[in-house]
Amino acid sequence: QVQLVESGGGLVQAGGSLRLSCLAPGRTFSTYAMGWFRQAPGKEREFVAAISRSGVATRYADAAKGRFTISRDNAKSTVSLQMNSLKPEDTAAYYCAARAGVVVTSLNEYDYWGQGTQVTVSS
Repeated sequence: QVQLVESGGGLVQAGGSLRLSCLAPGRTFSTYAMGWFRQAPGKEREFVAAISRSGVATRYADAAKGRFTISRDNAKSTVSLQMNSLKPEDTAAYYCAARAGVVVTSLNEYDYWGQGTQVTVSS
């Protein structure tokens, strides 16, 4: 079982930045590919970004490319999502997820999920 705890959400004006973090304590963190997903009210949960076990490979949704950066620190069992140039349409609950294996973008492939952290971008 992997426990994931997100932090860093909040209220920010359009054009601002936020950095989300996800802590997954345990010695097996480096064996999991990690992903960030988001869900806006009334919408389905969608992929945002993902990173491989080593951190070498990353994947981004088109909406995130050029604005968001995913990174991980295996020594600290942490994965982060730096979000810049935020837009009102980025408003959502953001979820961290983990899967044993290679990095993928489909939420159905992830085995463990955090509780989510809310990001609200005002116009």
